[in-house]
Amino acid sequence: MAENVLITGGSHGIGAAAAVAFAKEGYNVGITYCKNPEGAQQVQAQCAQYGVRAEIYRADLQNRQDCEDLMEAFLRDFGTIHVLINNAGGALQIPKGEFEDMPLDYWDKQITLNLSSAAYCAQAAVRNMKKNGIPGRIVNISSVHGMITWVKRKMLPYCAAKGGLEMFTKALGVEVAKYGIRVNCIAPGLIMTKLADRYKPEHLEGFLNKIPVGFLGQTEHIVPAILFLAKEETTRYIVGQVLRVDGGQSVSGTIEVMKEDFE
Repeated sequence: MAENVLITGGSHGIGAAAAVAFAKEGYNVGITYCKNPEGAQQVQAQCAQYGVRAEIYRADLQNRQDCEDLMEAFLRDFGTIHVLINNAGGALQIPKGEFEDMPLDYWDKQITLNLSSAAYCAQAAVRNMKKNGIPGRIVNISSVHGMITWVKRKMLPYCAAKGGLEMFTKALGVEVAKYGIRVNCIAPGLIMTKLADRYKPEHLEGFLNKIPVGFLGQTEHIVPAILFLAKEETTRYIVGQVLRVDGGQSVSGTIEVMKEDFE
């Protein structure tokens, strides 16, 4: 019987590439989006080509009720969840000024989007996995900035959230391991998705100087790692780990190539 996977933030970038890869492997796929229904529909169509069931769900994961409604809808459609990929997240528009000038609402939104939403979704997933005796897998998508800061950009809450997501992975992983549930994390470096279009050539050159492998990451560099941590047979002895897929970026120092407010 095919397993069921839910991927948050699956309408573009890493999430979209992962959704198609899971479908190719025979998983039924649930895909969430917030502001890009067209992208989600395209991913859904790509997944359906592999003969699996693919459903899309609109959810603002900054809203706890949306997270709860999402999981309820997914379980209503698929019955059970075998794999949860907490991929949704990102840096919101960055406010001007220093830390003391930062609106606390900006902090709250970044923490909720990049950390709390993963906990909301994971709680419902774990509940269903335990109820059904499923050796499920949860893969949280962090960032290189869960380990190293982003010096020249007002990224403090984003870095804090991703660091928190990695510790959440460890703590939850230990708690649920006895039930056969495996919780692990992928921490990508810079990946050239559509979001990378905002960077100017000089910014990309600055990034490249900090990446020892000498080239910028693509979604195909991340997806195999996600699949690896999402399969029962490959994660039976892996608990609470953070796999950094960043070309060596996290061991080469902090990021200091940005202008003051990245304008």
